[in-house]
Amino acid sequence: MPPSLPDHRSTFGSYLIRSWQPGDRDAAAALIAQVLAEYSLTCEPTDSDRDALEVEASYWETGGEFWVVEKAGELVGTAGYRPTPRGDRAVELRKMYLLPQARGQGLGRHLLSQLESVIQQRGFDQIWLETASVLKEAVGLYEASGYEAASGVETARCDRVYRKPLTLSAATSALLT
Repeated sequence: MPPSLPDHRSTFGSYLIRSWQPGDRDAAAALIAQVLAEYSLTCEPTDSDRDALEVEASYWETGGEFWVVEKAGELVGTAGYRPTPRGDRAVELRKMYLLPQARGQGLGRHLLSQLESVIQQRGFDQIWLETASVLKEAVGLYEASGYEAASGVETARCDRVYRKPLTLSAATSALLT
């Protein structure tokens, strides 16, 4: 973990959410490929999924973060964000995937909330994401969490773009200035 980025570590029930480490590379990439295959989506390790293999360059060096979720020492989820030119002080939420055994327990909602909180604390103003309609649970989560439909799909397997503006409270804004 580069010294400029915080080392994230939190829990949700028996799940540990923590910053990705180089030893997680193969397991995280396999998890992402497994979830994509479950929904008949193609994993593209040399294109749109390259960031999952090149976390240091794609997240750490750009000012983003990449997290993994584990239970009993096994990876069951991933999620990350990195700055994007789609807007001023904007990030793109990427690679938020949970294995079937980790779904339906509120973990996805918790993970999204934690990401939003950290993103906001780091001074970003908006979150963008792309997803596919076939990921019905994810689409429902994003829409229920205040993400608004937008345009500008850049990833071939995706057909939806969402954006969520973040508003800072006066107290948080004062702390950041």
